Amino acid sequence: MNCIATSLFDIFKIGPGPSSSHTIGPMRAGADFLKRLASLPAGQLSAAHHIEVELFGSLALTGKGHGTDRAVAAGLLGDRPECCDTERLASLLSDPEKVYRASFGPHDAIFTKQSIRFHSGKHDFPYSNTLALRLFSETDELLAEEIYYSVGGGFLLREGETVPEGNPVPYRYRNFESFRRLTEKYAMTPAEIILENEAALSGLSGEEIRARLSTVIEAMCDSVRRGLDASGVLPGPIRLSRRAAEVYRRAMSPDTDDTRFLLLLDAFALAAAEENAAGHLVVTAPTSGSAGLLPGIVYFLRGIRGVRMEKLVDGMLIAGLIAMIARRNASISGAEVGCQGEIGVAAAMSAGFLAAVHGYSLDVIGCAAEIALEHHLGLSCDPVDGYVQIPCIERNAVGAVTAWNAYMIASVSNPDKQKVGFDEVLEAMLQTGRSMSPAFKETALGGLAVCTLCG
Repeated sequence: MNCIATSLFDIFKIGPGPSSSHTIGPMRAGADFLKRLASLPAGQLSAAHHIEVELFGSLALTGKGHGTDRAVAAGLLGDRPECCDTERLASLLSDPEKVYRASFGPHDAIFTKQSIRFHSGKHDFPYSNTLALRLFSETDELLAEEIYYSVGGGFLLREGETVPEGNPVPYRYRNFESFRRLTEKYAMTPAEIILENEAALSGLSGEEIRARLSTVIEAMCDSVRRGLDASGVLPGPIRLSRRAAEVYRRAMSPDTDDTRFLLLLDAFALAAAEENAAGHLVVTAPTSGSAGLLPGIVYFLRGIRGVRMEKLVDGMLIAGLIAMIARRNASISGAEVGCQGEIGVAAAMSAGFLAAVHGYSLDVIGCAAEIALEHHLGLSCDPVDGYVQIPCIERNAVGAVTAWNAYMIASVSNPDKQKVGFDEVLEAMLQTGRSMSPAFKETALGGLAVCTLCG
């Protein structure tokens, strides 16, 4: 049985926006390619001269707006997503004549802006978002090639890489129902099972895992704070103005007492989403495109409601569980299933998070996650001009409110009377995504991307 063995820290990654599949994944691909070049035979290394990169799928169709070429270049220059200099990243490839050197051991190879090509036609690779990285000699002899698939949330697969047999986790599950049965079989709490599995994967103790999740929460809150402090226009031709700070000011004005709660949720989600759109560091939850939704709710609970860090970490364990189940049984990639896999799954994570923070049972958690995801089914990914701005930023705010409402409905309902389970709605999402036209899956070839004139 193919069971879930994903680390929480593969779900919650810190990295630069605006899209985990377009920035974090490709940056990791560039860095991995460098590492593999260093182990080539001496004869090939001595002949190394230049590197070329080819981008396919939505990496090509919306890659310029997402900064995919800059992300690959940063990876080839040795940058890592969690600690990259976002200002330097934004300036890469600005000079088309500049020659860069990728170093691997005592050797190096050159590349320029023109070395990274966008292949906008159809392709036969098994995943939409594919990268081909190639090393050539000075006479254009191919010395090495690696094919990578960026499959959403910053996750990366390498062609030919085999998944190790066996499952390293002590508690094996593949969906929400099998996880629920584990809690009954072993008389354990969900948190205990998640922590023990994570300890087996990461080698960290329970205390270390919780401490690291606290660091993730700090990074989430930092993205919200930076967004609330920022103003001006976001990068790109749309020239979209930031508005999180203004929404926050309106929320705190005396004449908005009856709407303050909703406006604060909106402001916090917008703030982190705007930081993502600006290419700054955010936390994938489960992707960068949805990196405003859960962080906005976390910030609200921590800053407005005064919820303790211990409770927030409890919620993060559940949010990570929901994301892992969604990724295993459907997808968290906009290029694979549309925005239902990003904002929809983020809403499910957030609704389950809220139920966990407030001490509700696993059945209520599952009910909250199901309600949140169900009402995002069919949501297309149609970024205007290929930028993660319209409709992406507002979707984070609307999704946060939907997640909270889903939690509220679940918290006052009898979960035994819920007719649809979380596993069933995931199956529906996968079927919907498979039936969805490629025009609505991050390619900017349909929906708002072609019906809206911005500038």
